[in-house]
Amino acid sequence: MLDATRTPPRLPSAPGVGYKSQHFHDLRAAPGPVTWLEVHAENYMGDGGRPHAQLRALRDDFAISVHGVGLSIGGEGPLDKAHLERLKSLITWLEPASFSEHLAWSTHGAEFLDDLLPLPYTEATLTRVASHIDQVQDVLGRQMLLENPSSYLAFADSTMSETAFLSELVRRTGCGLLLDVNNVFISATNLNDTPEGYLDAYPTHAVGEIHVGGHDADTDDAGAPLLIDSHGRATADPVWALLDHALAATGPAPVLVEWDNDVPDWATLRAEAERAAHALATAAAP
Repeated sequence: MLDATRTPPRLPSAPGVGYKSQHFHDLRAAPGPVTWLEVHAENYMGDGGRPHAQLRALRDDFAISVHGVGLSIGGEGPLDKAHLERLKSLITWLEPASFSEHLAWSTHGAEFLDDLLPLPYTEATLTRVASHIDQVQDVLGRQMLLENPSSYLAFADSTMSETAFLSELVRRTGCGLLLDVNNVFISATNLNDTPEGYLDAYPTHAVGEIHVGGHDADTDDAGAPLLIDSHGRATADPVWALLDHALAATGPAPVLVEWDNDVPDWATLRAEAERAAHALATAAAP
């Protein structure tokens, strides 16, 4: 269980964006409503150079969130201690306002798979993931946030819902949650569920960060809708509506716009952040 004294300062309840180096100068000159940035941990585990220099400059003006994609929190094997030490080194010098990872696995033995794969929601999985979260929080000396995945199938051997699984992880470990409403919309569509129902059962009291982003629409072999978490286009209108539903439960929170592929110019990304600012202002209104 996490020592509450280790919980770091929170991100501001304002819009943030995923940082891309091509936006460095425009971001500093005209940030608009953006007050915080997210970076992927694995991009900054080297020894320095331009990426570190830019990040050190940005942290003077923006709060920073570090988002990991390589810990394989849900993996069956032990966590990679060398990877965890590199992450600790980054967290130590950067001192970010938040650290998050995915409820997923991406390793098999010594192999690293370039994907974030889903888990069955069982007691055995719960015990393993909770142990891994405890290890990460102990090594980093801070709370971590756990992100809900985008799902394309459901496991027949799951014995609990995703929201119940997340609730129990919060209770056992003291971790916080990263609520990705785009992932909620994707999973609900792919699994023929209702995204509002998912949010109504979600432990919103533990939310430390919210994500929105773009997805691609396709169909499966039976002709049913299939959504892909691509992060390569503007956030869809139904996801913005779902953000409003989420903020009605959480109140104003840090909201990140994710756009990792086919990255647009700064004006386009800033317009997405302005839409997030509008949603936050609506949520804060009496």
